[in-house]
Amino acid sequence: MKAVWYTQNGGPEVMQFGALPDPEVGPRTVLIRVEVISIEGGDLLNRVHTPPARTPFVPGYQAAGTVVAVGAEVTRFREGDRVLGFAWNGSHAELFAVDESHAYPIPEGMDLALAAVVPIAFGTAWDALFTYGGLQAGETVLVQGAAGGVGLAAVQLAARAGATVIGTASSPERLARVEPLGLAHGIDYKREDIAARCKDITGRKGVDLVLDLAGGQGKDLLVEALRPHGRYAVIGAAEGTLPSFGFFELIRKAMQVTGISFGRDMNTPRVHQLLAELLAQVHAGTLVMPIEREFALSEAVEAHRFVAEGHPFGRVLMRP
Repeated sequence: MKAVWYTQNGGPEVMQFGALPDPEVGPRTVLIRVEVISIEGGDLLNRVHTPPARTPFVPGYQAAGTVVAVGAEVTRFREGDRVLGFAWNGSHAELFAVDESHAYPIPEGMDLALAAVVPIAFGTAWDALFTYGGLQAGETVLVQGAAGGVGLAAVQLAARAGATVIGTASSPERLARVEPLGLAHGIDYKREDIAARCKDITGRKGVDLVLDLAGGQGKDLLVEALRPHGRYAVIGAAEGTLPSFGFFELIRKAMQVTGISFGRDMNTPRVHQLLAELLAQVHAGTLVMPIEREFALSEAVEAHRFVAEGHPFGRVLMRP
């Protein structure tokens, strides 16, 4: 098969493209002929920060395509089924092998490109807002990085739940594109003080929940924007230095900090049911996810660089 791989951490330029052996099919394997790859934030983070467990290392969490083989113990899928697959690596290839518990049926007639972007973006947003964030109707949530994939998902889900949504982005033009999805207040983080604006919006109280999708960029302002005993969800990070919380910083604010890793739960019955519902809603158009740009798999270096530096609105895809 053709695939993208690397042997050491670094920028997009460490990735190579060429032929690798096809994945092995074990007893519980669902082997997917990849048609659409969704580039996720974790794909970039791992390339920069996580030493590859083995080399050559094929990156990538998520892809959609058609089942071409199944293991002897697989009962939920057969050859020809259209599925989504998740694994901690391996999606940047023509063939993607996942465990049956990490494969999800795609609704009949659904565009594979739309299906490919659903699980991580909408699932992560759901868990950050509700499963672990405890968001209630009438509360205020600050989405740091509202124009990215998880951010756009969070804006829609939070607004639909009756919360007031404040979102940040890098320009008024980007904020204007998010507004129709449920954004009540937009903050241009390059020109405005996030904490001051949030205090004004909430009558000096502070926001109930922060969703940090930008890896703590401006973290001190986000903490300042949070009310005492507020909740802070650590979700994603851009490439570069990763910030940290100080021990007394947490105590002084009496804040609750939760790390969100949706991928850890994607084999569970809860998540299978949640993803079935989210896929149905995206297919019906009640939830949306813009696709900023598509690349060929052979253009993975350029694609990763665009995701890291180009501030895409929504998701970026690759096709083998």
